[in-house]
Amino acid sequence: MKKKIGFIGLGIMGKPMAKNLLKTGYELVVHDIMAAPVQELTAAGAKAGSSPKDVAARSEVIITMLPNSPEVREVVLGKNGVIEGVKPGAIVVDMSSIAPLASQEISARLAEKGALMLDAPVSGGEPKAIDGTLAIMVGGPEPAFDEVRDILEKMGAAVTLVGGIGSGNVTKLANQMIVALNIAAVSEAMVLATKAGVDPEKVYQAIRAGLAGSTVLEAKMPKILAGDFKPGFRIELHIKDLGNVLDTAHNLGVPIPLTGQVMEIMQALKVDGKAKNDHSSIVQFYEKLAKVEVRR
Repeated sequence: MKKKIGFIGLGIMGKPMAKNLLKTGYELVVHDIMAAPVQELTAAGAKAGSSPKDVAARSEVIITMLPNSPEVREVVLGKNGVIEGVKPGAIVVDMSSIAPLASQEISARLAEKGALMLDAPVSGGEPKAIDGTLAIMVGGPEPAFDEVRDILEKMGAAVTLVGGIGSGNVTKLANQMIVALNIAAVSEAMVLATKAGVDPEKVYQAIRAGLAGSTVLEAKMPKILAGDFKPGFRIELHIKDLGNVLDTAHNLGVPIPLTGQVMEIMQALKVDGKAKNDHSSIVQFYEKLAKVEVRR
């Protein structure tokens, strides 16, 4: 028998993820601070929860997909939060991208109520959330992971348990470092090629099958060439993730100079009014300096 699922947070990522669970026959109770996505999900067959507490009281598995650590703490531990309604034996799966220490602290509080927690952030952005092919990196106890693996596989193509609670978010931080630096490298290279008078689309075609080829290159270069900076994954959200990266690295005593540089590039784009652009707009930082645009 399929578990009853609560889903809290129906934004750009959460809404299509919840829809994929509905499509595969799961019974959902949903909640969001915005009425419109709740109405959209209830029209598709979900039930509405009046609060995180209400969602938890009606669910065996509670999934949260929220912006950052403070929002997860508030939804799970705050007034009318998940912790007030959660049942012993329930599993809370936080799919937000937050600080690993926050995941560990929230898990410890839930354990006092007899509930288990997994941190399970995702990678792939809105397109992969829509088609159910996200990469999901999970931290937490293996028995809890085994219980919800089938649920996660309805939202992701790759679901991997990487370690104890918090390790999912450590993995996501590593992912976000690599993605940001890769986009910056693509941007630098393509601005150089364009300024030198070489067609950037032909450069892209020439290098994509070699060592410089990557998933990032394939996903972002077409957007750059088209001047299409609609999100995807917004600059402001990548700034949030890199903030968690820098905090975590500093607490651990790990120098990360390249990540610090790309964080400052994103901050410059934010100041320039591009915070809600896709993170492929990193190229616009270089374009502005070089006075050239990388377009087909």
